[in-house]
Amino acid sequence: MQYNIKDVDSSTQITLYKRMLVPRLIEEKMLVLLRQGKISKWFSGIGQEAISVGVTSALKTEEYILPMHRNLGVFTTRNVPLHRLFAQWQGKGSGFTKGRDRSFHFGTQEYKIVGMISHLGPQLGVADGIALADKLKGKKNVTAVFTGEGGTSEGDFHEALNIAAVWDLPVLFCIENNGYGLSTPTSEQYRCTNLSDKGIGYGIESYTIDGNNILEVFTKVTSLSESMRGNPRPILLEFKTFRMRGHEEASGTAYVPEAMLSEWSKKDPIENYKQFLLENKIMDKGLEAKLRNDIVQEISASLNIAFEEKEIEDVSNEISDVFKSVVYQEHKCDKEVKSIRLVDAVSDGLRLSMVRHQNLVLMGQDIADYGGVFKVTKGFAATFGKDRVRNTPICESGIISAAMGLSINGMKAVVEMQFADFVSSGFNPIVNYLAKSHYRWSEPADVVIRMPCGGGVGAGPFHSQTNEAWFTKTPGLKVVYPAFPYDAKGLLATAINDPNPVLFFEHKGLYRSSYQDVPTGYYTLPFGKAGLLRKGDDITIVSYGLGVHWALETLNRQSQIKADLIDLRTLMPLDMESVFSSVKKTGKLIILQEDSLFGGIASDISALVVENCFEYLDAPIRRVASLETPIPFSKKLEDNYLPKQRFEKELLSLLAY
Repeated sequence: MQYNIKDVDSSTQITLYKRMLVPRLIEEKMLVLLRQGKISKWFSGIGQEAISVGVTSALKTEEYILPMHRNLGVFTTRNVPLHRLFAQWQGKGSGFTKGRDRSFHFGTQEYKIVGMISHLGPQLGVADGIALADKLKGKKNVTAVFTGEGGTSEGDFHEALNIAAVWDLPVLFCIENNGYGLSTPTSEQYRCTNLSDKGIGYGIESYTIDGNNILEVFTKVTSLSESMRGNPRPILLEFKTFRMRGHEEASGTAYVPEAMLSEWSKKDPIENYKQFLLENKIMDKGLEAKLRNDIVQEISASLNIAFEEKEIEDVSNEISDVFKSVVYQEHKCDKEVKSIRLVDAVSDGLRLSMVRHQNLVLMGQDIADYGGVFKVTKGFAATFGKDRVRNTPICESGIISAAMGLSINGMKAVVEMQFADFVSSGFNPIVNYLAKSHYRWSEPADVVIRMPCGGGVGAGPFHSQTNEAWFTKTPGLKVVYPAFPYDAKGLLATAINDPNPVLFFEHKGLYRSSYQDVPTGYYTLPFGKAGLLRKGDDITIVSYGLGVHWALETLNRQSQIKADLIDLRTLMPLDMESVFSSVKKTGKLIILQEDSLFGGIASDISALVVENCFEYLDAPIRRVASLETPIPFSKKLEDNYLPKQRFEKELLSLLAY
């Protein structure tokens, strides 16, 4: 192996050796502990240390790195305390996730490290968002993100590279090509000669580097990073290396030809570099032995600290840690009001929040000059600039991940789904990244996802869904669904103030049909507080969104019915106390939702009322919802699908029970 020491002094050469030796010796110890049953799983990076150490050493300490599970060298080079790493791997309280996630599935703002999730791809988009935040703040930083050759087959890889290219983001995309994605060889992953060739398709620079040569990794990344800070742009690096052990220890390496293992063992990054340092008298055997002994002693002392720590016993914060604690900030309404539509209320609330929060960035398809398909952001680009009102490529997953990156780096983000239906293309980062981040490592996702939704407009199966139940099921997400302009404006302001992820549903059918007198100034409304629109003792009606308007129309026609009509307004948190109080008074409950019946919010409300108010019920609870079919296009079929007409019949039937 050839080493070029140009521009690398002897002290740095020795430091790089020590930095590679630390993760190697830790791994060797972990493999012993794994066999002893003292840790549960291990993903080895033996043979790949030069990449983690070289990249991390080339970056500034204030620059973010997003590693994978074979990048122990990132953590050790950033001087993360070993006893905390060991506690993390044992699920102890002093680890970085309080025992809630394993191995390297965590981040730490203190060391500017953002760990992976098992789905691999989203972290590439997160890196885009972190880099975008730096660029908007005028910081000349680089963000480095790792993936394996297997991860390059995921759509998130392509979305992230495309976003970074279009926006000139200073992201260093680092592919560790170690030969196998678990047991699948590279010949079954891609057809190009080098993965770096993929950069050509996105118009970005790309390089192939010997990932086992620490000096080549360090000098090349140092040079590129310095260039990227002065001229922000993404660069794709492919590091050629090899995984010398199994995907994780239990899987073994039986699928790898012995000749290949033997060939790559001769390219060991640490042994070869050690011989180079010794032969060139940059380091002697005495110094090498001392370095090794010091590291072993530190590992031993840190392990003792971790082993002495008790197992987690306190579970009192499990629920409270799902969300970042937030104190509702009430802003009173102005006396001046104006009659506006729901779409105007959303637009006005968004505009006032852009003024209030200078770190707020809007992202979505066609939202800049065009103003979005519903014109919610019309004129925003001219007012706030295209840095903060950003048209995006068609890549929901990458943009939602980028929104998470903005949040990690101190910004706020609002992402507009062109239609709520399209959120399925970004489902993974919402339910697995945004929703779980604070619970896992105390990092909130300061992201609002706007969801134009709902039927009754003849838009067919892919532009009409009201898919709130996809998200009310997922702990860690807040779900808001206003029915009126006043609520929409105030709740949107609260959603943007909230540091937690919020799905904000806006019914398209109400955009230009629902008018209300709304204060012209900025105000907020609390989450988890339902609205009582009608009062009566006959029955309790619970609904939200367009269903509230259907219920009002029915009560206007059936004026003899005296009902409590509850508009939920938010579905998570859910104001069940208002429902309980009303049911205890009326003894009867009917729940109306536009979504199809099975698995919807009506089912949970019904179950909670039965569990808490059974003795107050005078009749079975009725749930009224859309049919269990996709949403049809033709008016007659859609009218049959929606529950509007069935609701009146069910209401009268329940009253007569």
